[in-house]
Amino acid sequence: MRTDHSKATLASEGISQQQSKVASSRADRLSTFDLAKMPVPTGREEDWRFTPLDRVAHLFDEKISGTAPRIDHVHGNNIEVETYANDFQPVVGAPGDRAAVVSWNSAAQKTVLKLAKDTQAQEAELFDIVGTGTESAAQRIVLEIGEHAAATVVFSHKGNANVTQTLEINVAEGAQLTFVSIQEWDSESTHAANHRIRLGKDASIKHVVISFGGKTVRICPDVEYAGEGGSCEMLGLYYTDAHQHHEHRLFVDHSVANCYSRVTYKGALQGAGAHAVWVGDVLIGAQAFGTDSYESNRNLILTPGALADSIPNLEIENGEIAGAGHASAIGHFEEEHLFYLMSRGIDEGTARRLVIHGYFGELIGQIGVPDIEAHLMTLVEAELEGATLA
Repeated sequence: MRTDHSKATLASEGISQQQSKVASSRADRLSTFDLAKMPVPTGREEDWRFTPLDRVAHLFDEKISGTAPRIDHVHGNNIEVETYANDFQPVVGAPGDRAAVVSWNSAAQKTVLKLAKDTQAQEAELFDIVGTGTESAAQRIVLEIGEHAAATVVFSHKGNANVTQTLEINVAEGAQLTFVSIQEWDSESTHAANHRIRLGKDASIKHVVISFGGKTVRICPDVEYAGEGGSCEMLGLYYTDAHQHHEHRLFVDHSVANCYSRVTYKGALQGAGAHAVWVGDVLIGAQAFGTDSYESNRNLILTPGALADSIPNLEIENGEIAGAGHASAIGHFEEEHLFYLMSRGIDEGTARRLVIHGYFGELIGQIGVPDIEAHLMTLVEAELEGATLA
């Protein structure tokens, strides 16, 4: 894990301690729809200090007008899909970084996916998000889950794209949503996404992010609670190859009493220049009594030359909570597991692959969509094929 800048370093960079506090605290983070108030990042900002800005700079332009990825509804018949001219009326919160504000202001259309109240979708609703070009593009998608409805919605991102994407997810009172976002982009694609999520009273979401493809992928989910009894489970999995950058930044804003959150992300990295970043921010507000929250991130370094950054942040503003904590780890194979398997006649290469299968399989098995789980295990196996593991 990397530590934050020291006071001496901040002084040498001309950054005051007060500026540093504002930049590093999610409680004070600027969120706005006004692009003029969100300057182009320099790399010194807390939100951008790990991101290769040269790869995403084209998504900071004041106006981008490329063709957004196509949205294909490939399975399911419970979600209504409508496309409108972008009306710039927010459904959930305001953007919190430059790329997200550009997406909001530049998207020509908004696509609304809507599940009617009380609808219990028995099969997963599957959508392919297909990129067909390299011109910088902005996209806005709104996912509305009506009161006391329940569904599983899967987005599979594929093709070639350079896109900054806004996804607003509104889960109404008593509703339940499993949402899965899979990144299988072509090798040169850039994908910046801001998932802004609102949970109504007694609503729940299982939010799953799977990143395998793309050259540069940066996913930033933000969660807010609009009523007591809200429950959020966030699962993530990434397999980062040579020269790929996979970045996942989460913010869970507990501002309402008696809500629940669990965050579990796992990554594996292999190859020179592979870089994964995970930042998990949880804020428990002064009135969020009875909050129950925990977040964890684990990274498995498979070969020399790969780099992982893992930073959990927990801010607590009241002392009457059910529980809160975090864990973070970056390491290589656990020798005990390898020794156990090899002592039973399994060669070292096979033993290492079995360990990785178990490492990912534990999380993949929680998604709850058998076809998607099988597909993801196939992706893991493809990554392992021919790899030389440290």
